[in-house]
Amino acid sequence: MAELYGKFLNFLIEFLNPLTDHIDKAIFFAVIIAIVMALIPKIDFISDKLSKFFMVISGISLIVLTLLVSYDVITRKLFSGGSIALQELEWHLYDIVFLFGIAYTLSKDKHVRVDIFYDKFPFKLQKSINLFALVFFVIPLSTLIILEAIPFVQMSLMQNEGSGDPGGLPDRWIIKSAMIWAFLAVYIQAVGEIRKNFYMLLKGGEK
Repeated sequence: MAELYGKFLNFLIEFLNPLTDHIDKAIFFAVIIAIVMALIPKIDFISDKLSKFFMVISGISLIVLTLLVSYDVITRKLFSGGSIALQELEWHLYDIVFLFGIAYTLSKDKHVRVDIFYDKFPFKLQKSINLFALVFFVIPLSTLIILEAIPFVQMSLMQNEGSGDPGGLPDRWIIKSAMIWAFLAVYIQAVGEIRKNFYMLLKGGEK
């Protein structure tokens, strides 16, 4: 299974790799593509479904992580046991919990806002700010992270990178590739949010 995923990931990396040499142009075209995609009917429905799928994986990972940490603590404290592979698996699961939950949180508009004035703004101004942030911050940032992650993951895959500790987990490129999928989901969700906010702005009220 890991070998099949590795081949698919390698194909994807080879396809996207030329873009990493022209990041500025890639981000510009990613913004244009996002705006065009936002015009597609039901794109917001598709993006929400995709984010929910990633959130399910995140939720399952959180449950497994909780059980593993509990088991690890019990074996270490009571039986002086423990496993480096188990510890690394906990770190990997934590990565998945965090990364795969970003897009879903965006879909629910639950990311922390530092701006203390936003809630007091008129509805249309709020939606205008959301559109600006999505087009000029979320889309470029998610594109940048994907493009920067590609050579990072590619090097790990080519070197067949594993844990540097005895008894650690092999194939570290698998967890590193989660960055690409997580921010691809964020990109698609941002497209859906652009459509939602644009039509709410036109209607002058919430959907």
